[in-house]
Amino acid sequence: MDYEVKAAAKMTPLASIIEAFEELAETVKNGNDDLRLKAFTDACALVSVLFDSLGIAFKFAELEYCAKVRGLSEASKKYTTLQHVLDVDVKNDTVKSPGSLSRNLRRVRQGLDLIRALFQQFVSTYDYSLREAASAAYAQTCAPYHSWAVRAAVAAGMYALPTRDQLLQKLNETERQKLITSIFRYCQRNWIVETCIGG
Repeated sequence: MDYEVKAAAKMTPLASIIEAFEELAETVKNGNDDLRLKAFTDACALVSVLFDSLGIAFKFAELEYCAKVRGLSEASKKYTTLQHVLDVDVKNDTVKSPGSLSRNLRRVRQGLDLIRALFQQFVSTYDYSLREAASAAYAQTCAPYHSWAVRAAVAAGMYALPTRDQLLQKLNETERQKLITSIFRYCQRNWIVETCIGG
């Protein structure tokens, strides 16, 4: 299914993302945990708008995430499923090699984890600022893998995040309850898909 066409049909970015991940989650729920690489990368490509909506503070994450998704998307011309990618890298003993598709897949999953954790924190209470939500999400998902210098740069960048209202406006989301429901659905579907691709 061409998610870009649906996104252009006046859906909010979050609605397009949710729909794509719901379709992936249905595939997994129906017992087919061997996800098609192209469908997975198409859904993941939509998530880049969430990174972009966070502004300059998450530009580093957006650039890396998008590069890894593009690499996996290109690989979908050769490898049909996520499992096929993993099998080839295991066979070639390149799972942990820089630039390997398995490593790219792990980085994409880390990006999905970061966005999911950020939005879970963001909607947990209206008193929670985006900076607090992003800081907690980063500490939970990425900080353990980053050097002190990267963690310090990220902490400084958190002050450049948009306000809660600015973020909602960037995402074309105006109704708080609808947003909470949408984010809950995204997080739930994203978790199902992430469980399928492993840690």
